[in-house]
Amino acid sequence: MKKTKVVHIITRLDKGGSAETTLQTVSLLNQKKYELFLAHGLSLESNMSNMEKELVERDVSRAKAKGVKVSAIPPLVRRLSFKNDFLAFLSIYRLIKRIKPHIVHTHTSKAGLLGRLAAFLAGVPVIIHTPHGHVFHSYYGPFMTKIFVTVERVLSLMTDKIAALTDRERDEHLEQGVASIQKYAIIHSGVMLQQIMNMDIDVETGKKKLGIPQNSNVIGVVGRLVPIKGHKYLVSAAKNIIKEARNTVFVFVGDGHLKSALEEQAEAIGVRKNIIFTGWKRNAQEILCVFDVFVLPSLNEGMGRVLIEAMALGKPIVASHVGGIINLVKNGENGILVPPRDSTALGNAIIKIIKDKNLAENLGKNGKAMIYPKFDASAMVMKLDNLYQGLRFRRPVVVVIPPLIFKERC
Repeated sequence: MKKTKVVHIITRLDKGGSAETTLQTVSLLNQKKYELFLAHGLSLESNMSNMEKELVERDVSRAKAKGVKVSAIPPLVRRLSFKNDFLAFLSIYRLIKRIKPHIVHTHTSKAGLLGRLAAFLAGVPVIIHTPHGHVFHSYYGPFMTKIFVTVERVLSLMTDKIAALTDRERDEHLEQGVASIQKYAIIHSGVMLQQIMNMDIDVETGKKKLGIPQNSNVIGVVGRLVPIKGHKYLVSAAKNIIKEARNTVFVFVGDGHLKSALEEQAEAIGVRKNIIFTGWKRNAQEILCVFDVFVLPSLNEGMGRVLIEAMALGKPIVASHVGGIINLVKNGENGILVPPRDSTALGNAIIKIIKDKNLAENLGKNGKAMIYPKFDASAMVMKLDNLYQGLRFRRPVVVVIPPLIFKERC
């Protein structure tokens, strides 16, 4: 049987969830059934540290070793740039015409815009888009958001399926009238759960490596140090947490342009000595094992795949009540949800968990029980495979919408 050619297009590759999910997808899909291509921008705007670049290059090399053909699109950047966007569109269009794929699957906003338009004009039979986030708030002002919604409505006419990470992501699209509910499929980001659950890590040794006293409460967060992740609210909360539990250490795993500002903020309020900034680490999941509480104070979040990793390790969660987080964290069952930008509520929730060991243990156990096998990488790949096969062999219906002619992609 002839292989199905699938081109995945993403704006940038970094240690963010969208990039990690996309790389995992192309690496795990059946190579005997699919011929897989990945096109991406150069990620210059991510300002990656050397370690982050090394980790991304490692993941790309693994994808290539599985047979994925990877192409860089230098002008594909996240920011608006008419020159770069036009050049990126041309590059993507030419790539698609050369490969002649059966399916184009785009990821994130900019790649979703340019990739879907290029795929439609190139006559690609099946077009799929994964937004990877709740892009209708916390990113743009009201005017730009209206433009963005209008663009998404037009692009949905060129799209066969929109693969939302969570029910909430789909519902926000429906609320904005982007497309009908029939156009959506829910496909969660998957994690190699068995690999994580079977990790044998000695917490005492892990603390020693990080220079953390053995009797400390360890509060941890993993993610890029950028505004949307809300790290500054955890730094603000640290002062009151330390007043209640002096032997508390905070571990920030990740890197980004806000690192210096966060360090200065911590210094100004007198908690710098209690915070460890590790940067990106090859063994991030091993560091997760050391945490007593995992925190995700994001202002917006597509799903938060790191939440799954934390739950797989039995960690109680404190997270913002935003985006797709609410589909993963059930308040009082496997964690505590707090309003975004509320350092007081964030701190109180953390204090509650570290002072109540039974609560912490129950939240952790419940989280671990909730995620398998629903959020395993194998479940994600199986759903994508079913989606691809179902769309690959359906007949498109031609619908005339003056002054354009679209294939109704449903």
